[in-house]
Amino acid sequence: MFALFIMIEMGISERKEREREEMRALILEAAKHLFLEHGYAKTSIRGIADRIEYSPATIYLYYKDKKELMLALQVEAFGKMNASFGELLAIADPFARLQRMGELYISFALENPQLYDLMFMLEAPMEALECQQDSWLNGMQSFDFLKQSIWDCVEAGYFEESADIDALALTVWSYMHGLVSLYLKGRMVIFGEDSQLDRLRESQRNFIDLLSKK
Repeated sequence: MFALFIMIEMGISERKEREREEMRALILEAAKHLFLEHGYAKTSIRGIADRIEYSPATIYLYYKDKKELMLALQVEAFGKMNASFGELLAIADPFARLQRMGELYISFALENPQLYDLMFMLEAPMEALECQQDSWLNGMQSFDFLKQSIWDCVEAGYFEESADIDALALTVWSYMHGLVSLYLKGRMVIFGEDSQLDRLRESQRNFIDLLSKK
């Protein structure tokens, strides 16, 4: 009888946890759409609550404010991008790894344009990061991996030994972000609809090649 009681309690606990996760997902999805539709500043907790047809008090049971909601969305997005970089660990040559990282970055952005907007283009306060550094760690992982790949390229003789790793990593990221932003915002129409993506990928390859001294 006691074992049966424990099993029932465990079942109830698991169901409640599943319901909590489903509610978090519902809230985040509503917040994501409203942030993208109206911007961060014009989105309110009440608006998010209205979207899912619950009271604002329900939102506050899960997130203390919209800053925390934005951070949760960004953490989720960076986690997804980092997962897409998994294959890079198997590429021994650092220059080939750097080239492939650029290709995967482009693919992620083009396949997840809404997430990319939330990560890098939507205007939102950054002070939430200062008090939640642990949550932001996966947002730094991709940049740290980029820095490590560049350092490996230096050691392998692809880049100058005097290279500033931080500055070079920022240069690479800035170039990639600029390329992706131009494409996502429809600023590459000068190349024609059929060749825009080819030009995007070719530019990325050319840029990385130009960095090498070999």
